[in-house]
Order: sequence, then structure tokens, then C-alpha cells
Amino acid sequence: MSATLSLSITEKNGASRNRIISMTTKSFPDGLEKRFIKFMEPADVRGTAMLIVDNKIITDEIWIYLPALKKTRRIVSSEKGKSFMSSEFSNADMGSPPISDFVNQHVTGSGSNNLWIVESTPVNEDKADEYGYSKKVSYISMDNCQVKKIEFYNFDNELFKTIEIKGIYPLPEGKYLVRDMIANNLVTNRRSEISLSNINDKAKVEDSYFSIQNLER
Repeated sequence: MSATLSLSITEKNGASRNRIISMTTKSFPDGLEKRFIKFMEPADVRGTAMLIVDNKIITDEIWIYLPALKKTRRIVSSEKGKSFMSSEFSNADMGSPPISDFVNQHVTGSGSNNLWIVESTPVNEDKADEYGYSKKVSYISMDNCQVKKIEFYNFDNELFKTIEIKGIYPLPEGKYLVRDMIANNLVTNRRSEISLSNINDKAKVEDSYFSIQNLER
């Protein structure tokens, strides 16, 4: 699949800036997914590229190429909770964390109002430090298993961030792609939105496209 991704970041005072990104994704056997992201605009981030290997069971792998430094480096586990390109989304929000990283359970009210409400707590302190939160609570439609909203809690068990899914794009075999999502930081009152356009779910992409060498081209 290929698409154009728009990332808008709005400050507390209403000032905003936008980034335009090209994204290419390919699914492989056993739940493996690879994602190639390249920043097109504005000029100060143009050429920045990321390769995300979204593993089903083991920890995801993320590499980033910074053109100003002419250097590619791997984003280590301790950086998962850090901001994705100065937005309210984190690096971890750009992938799908392994289920094994969390203890998941239904909470009070789950199953009412046509929503499953699932609390996900990192399995240990190291994982909590990686992701940058003590727990997250997901609101999932019982009809189609689509995530509607995610709440994130800090280490004082206070709600500090939400992500709301505003639009989806249907894919074959009952799968779907998040087309529009908004992250709100309740501490800083900053807001970030990612929206996709020009979606081509039949794009033909060679496996070799998803390589570290390709980041620097």
C-alpha cells in the first residue's frame, strides 16, 4: 500500500505547522509488516526517512535517516516513548506493539454501549519506561473490532494523552487502516493530527524497497 500522510501540529496558542510525508507499507507472512516513511515537506525535514519493521511477536525495529547528519541510526527501545517528529504521537504510536509487552484485561463497563474497554499495562517497569506510560485504555467497537479511542496514563496514574480515531479505510479480508487520528496532550494542550490521502491498496512494491540502504537514497 502507498499513501500520502499529512501531519499537523497545533500549539496551545493556536499556531500550527504541517508536514507532508510519503508512506509505503507491505504485509508479509506470519504477521510481519514493513513500513517506509519519507518526509517531503517542509524543507527543514525533507529527506528524513524511517523504516519500521512491525513484528507480530517480538519488539518492532525502527531506523531513521537524518539527512543533515548523513547518518542512519536505529531507534533504541528507550526512545519508543519519545515524540515522533515533534508531534504528540510517540515513535511507538507509529507501530503495533507486541501483545506480549502488556497485560490486558477488561475493565468496568466493558461490553456496554457497544464497546469493549480494555486496559493494557506494561508487563514490567522496563517496558513501562520504554513506552512512557503506566497503562493505556482502549475503547473498541464490538461490531467490527475497530479502535475508537486510546487513553494514556502517566506514572502518577493521571490521564495525560488521548488518541482518537476519526476515520478508517477498509482493506480486504476485514482489515482496516487508520486514515485519520488525533492526539491530544492534556498537559501541554498541544494537538497533532495524522491524515492519509492518495491511498493505493494495490501498490506493487519490491521487498528490497524496505531496506536500510534505501533510507539514504
